[in-house]
Amino acid sequence: MNADTSAKRPGGRSARVQAAVHQAVTDLVGEHDTAQLTIPTVAERAGVNPTTIYRRWGTLQALLAEVAAPHGTDVPPPSSGELRTDLEAYAVRTLADLTRPGGIAFFRAEVSPAIDERRSGLRECLQRATAGLDVILEASRDRGETPPPLERLLDRIVAPLYFRVVFSMPDTDDAYARTLVTDLLNEPPPPQH
Repeated sequence: MNADTSAKRPGGRSARVQAAVHQAVTDLVGEHDTAQLTIPTVAERAGVNPTTIYRRWGTLQALLAEVAAPHGTDVPPPSSGELRTDLEAYAVRTLADLTRPGGIAFFRAEVSPAIDERRSGLRECLQRATAGLDVILEASRDRGETPPPLERLLDRIVAPLYFRVVFSMPDTDDAYARTLVTDLLNEPPPPQH
């Protein structure tokens, strides 16, 4: 057997199984949130054996994290050349991600009741949030600007969006997301310690 025939084929059985499982998770989360979501339920909907899911993903949280990841804001749109515009786009994308069908359910599932899985899910969620912001901040610094520190962006933009979506607060829309950016950029920098 040569290398060409033994290599993984894009679109092969593995890709079809992954697509079916991802679609099953997305559909089930949209229909029922994550309270009744189990690997056997996902397997039945996807038309695969539960063993296939356990072997490939190990845990429900790992599967949910993988399905949620492509929808995250870890890769920002191309730089607009202006910090405000880039942060507004990031905030609006974050809000859209959280409010899409199943969006906040994926976050809740990542924050599992099992302590080790919760830590892992929170780390992955934070990494996705910070990866996109890091790119925006780096581009801003490359332009000679002095952007706010990452922690302030998380506190003033990301955290309020998650909070308002988790608690279904009214008027959490694109205008609100942009206002968070405006408020952050208009406030004086915190005192240096």
